[in-house]
Amino acid sequence: MRDPYFFGYGSLVNTSTHAYPDPQPASLRGWRRAWCHTGLREVAFLTVIPDPGTTIEGLVAPVPNADWQALDDREWAYERALVTAQVSHRLHAVTDIAVYSVPSQSRAGASTAHPILLSYLDVVVQGYLRVFGVDGATRFFETTDGWQAPILNDRADPRYPRHQALSADELRFVDAMLEDLPAVIKHLEQP
Repeated sequence: MRDPYFFGYGSLVNTSTHAYPDPQPASLRGWRRAWCHTGLREVAFLTVIPDPGTTIEGLVAPVPNADWQALDDREWAYERALVTAQVSHRLHAVTDIAVYSVPSQSRAGASTAHPILLSYLDVVVQGYLRVFGVDGATRFFETTDGWQAPILNDRADPRYPRHQALSADELRFVDAMLEDLPAVIKHLEQP
């Protein structure tokens, strides 16, 4: 029996945040990313929502022995949905591909009370820059909704548990992209 795969479209694109074997570039048709929050988390995070006119890039990787528990624990505010037929990839033999999505009845937009963590956004964009280059990282911003949400600049004291150090060029890219969006950057309150 072949291992199932997941399609990662956010922090899972940054392979420094996980050890799943042989991740490969892929695309998912009929979905787009959006910043959201649920009552299950304090801050906003990425989800995918159906959108027939959009294709997003990401990574697929196998889940060895179909042991979803570790990934389900990491993605605990989401539900898994099978999207095998909607994923384009270069792999020869894949059985099932799942994507994690917040159910629509549990999803609300990001807000002042539930901001986007800049340390989380940095990790996601770093992954896109490394896998898809500047053009792919730009497409990440273009195929993601919810940029009107406040972004909490926590770079000096990262709150995102899988935060990564970004190069000066990576930081400049993120900052330049945010300048062209309606997002408002808020700074952490100092005690």
